[in-house]
Amino acid sequence: MNAFKLKLLLFVFVLLSLQIQAQQKDSIVIKKIFHEIFTNGQSYAHLKYLCKNIGARISGSEPAQKAINWGLQKLTETQADSVWLQPVMVPHWKRGEKEEAYLIYQNKKINLAICALGNSVATPVNGIKAGIIEVKTFEELRAKPNELVRGKIVYFSRPFPDTVLYGGVAYGMTVNQRSMGPIEAAKKGAIGVIVRSMTHAHDHFPHTGATQYKDSFPSIPACAISTADATVLSNAIEKDPQVTVYFKQLCEMLPEVLSYNVVAEIKGSEKPNEIIVLGAHIDSWDIGEGAHDDGTGVVQCIETINTFKKLGMRPKRTIRVVLFINEENGLKGGLKYAELAEKNKEKHIAAIETDAGGFMPRHIGFALPKEKLHAYKSWENLLAPYGVQAIDENGGGADIGPLKKQGALIIGFHPDGQKYFDYHHTENDVFEHVNKRELQFGSVVLTGLMYLLSEHGVE
Repeated sequence: MNAFKLKLLLFVFVLLSLQIQAQQKDSIVIKKIFHEIFTNGQSYAHLKYLCKNIGARISGSEPAQKAINWGLQKLTETQADSVWLQPVMVPHWKRGEKEEAYLIYQNKKINLAICALGNSVATPVNGIKAGIIEVKTFEELRAKPNELVRGKIVYFSRPFPDTVLYGGVAYGMTVNQRSMGPIEAAKKGAIGVIVRSMTHAHDHFPHTGATQYKDSFPSIPACAISTADATVLSNAIEKDPQVTVYFKQLCEMLPEVLSYNVVAEIKGSEKPNEIIVLGAHIDSWDIGEGAHDDGTGVVQCIETINTFKKLGMRPKRTIRVVLFINEENGLKGGLKYAELAEKNKEKHIAAIETDAGGFMPRHIGFALPKEKLHAYKSWENLLAPYGVQAIDENGGGADIGPLKKQGALIIGFHPDGQKYFDYHHTENDVFEHVNKRELQFGSVVLTGLMYLLSEHGVE
């Protein structure tokens, strides 16, 4: 063996030894994080307070401001290096009194469980009663003659596909009927919209969620119907296409109000100008308690800062958590944060979002091509004991998305999602449906991931 080959072999050996030592060190740190969170962590207690003492917290409401004040207090108590509020103007939509709906079928009145879609306009004070047109796709609706749809209620009945593995994918395949349905129906002259709730569950809980309008078409009232009652409605229409539906909702959009993102950070010891963000949204819909969506994410963010401080961990790069406002019906918090980051010339190297429920962690998604994931695949072994099955290329997040064009690596945190859409956007999204240990495992993985990113940076 010549001298060059010997030097090369020695170099490779030293490099591998250093990598092994680094992995051993990282493993020890993450074990310390695990023990701290499972011994002294406060995420479950914080979630109980947020859900039971504050509850539903739609943007612009008094409970939303209470949640912001509480988040500011809890992050201040962690003794983070800096904690502050970012002013944001947000929409203020109010649901009004409880919605009513029924079906007239074979001379019988059958009550239906509905809820207004977020940002929807109201019906007249006496409600609307009309014939109904059932469709599953926009293409099916567009193919119908205008005179057949005019003056009717359009019912979008496309269900979550059963054979899709992940709830988030199924959501993406169906949610356009909720977000864009009123626009498509108004184009055809409809006077109202009913949308099948976005879930695999078969129950009597209607799922709200944001909808939108275009100024070039009339804004028509839109509501969601529970999946159980959607089945009743579809069966009635199949037997008698001339059935009549009535619904009433008295929601309204009020002028924008001032609100805030809550931000806290620990400055990096070596590269303080490189920022890694962990974000969740502090607002929720106005029904339920916003437990999985996104109370769990909020308390995991607080737990991450608290754990770094309790363990005396000084990150090499700055770690920052952001409790965004207005994710649910406007994304104004995420947009304002990105705007200020650009204005202040901040350098965000990575951003993680936790907004998929407090279930067992399963996947970490980096918004990178597969061939560029190799730098992070070794972290699978470090995080596997805490539930992570794979690191893949499925990164993303609504609030952190605007940071991508500023060069940040966008990372998605994906817990086990099979139950998430059972609770998502419903009055059933309550504290009692969160498992303490699963919530804590998520906190461990997120804190561990923030440590790894602050220690090693991004490729």
